Amino acid sequence: VQLVESGGGLVQAGGSLRLSCAASRSSFSISAMGWYRQAPGGQRELVAAITFGSGGGINYADFVKGRFSISRGHGKNTIDLQMNSLKPEDTAVYYCLASPYPFLTNTPVGSWGQGTRVTVSS
Repeated sequence: VQLVESGGGLVQAGGSLRLSCAASRSSFSISAMGWYRQAPGGQRELVAAITFGSGGGINYADFVKGRFSISRGHGKNTIDLQMNSLKPEDTAVYYCLASPYPFLTNTPVGSWGQGTRVTVSS
């Protein structure tokens, strides 16, 4: 699977950014996609995930609820992450993941994007 991420950058606290991820050339049927992040010195953690197909759902990490929103993009296997009210602690490299399984955890099975850096200044 080829995953192409875009939209990272530098923003002041309280600002917004929108990340996009497009998956292509997948050798498996993608059941879910999500965004993870890894801060310096920290572990990679789930931010938000979306399950495709009927009955599909969305879930968020508690630390982004009410601020971030994940949605399907315009392409078949494309997702966006709208990040509002950004905080300095949101600073991290954000990674997109595509999985053949419908539910994503902090240790998912799937393919990763190269990551896009988000820096929030105070």
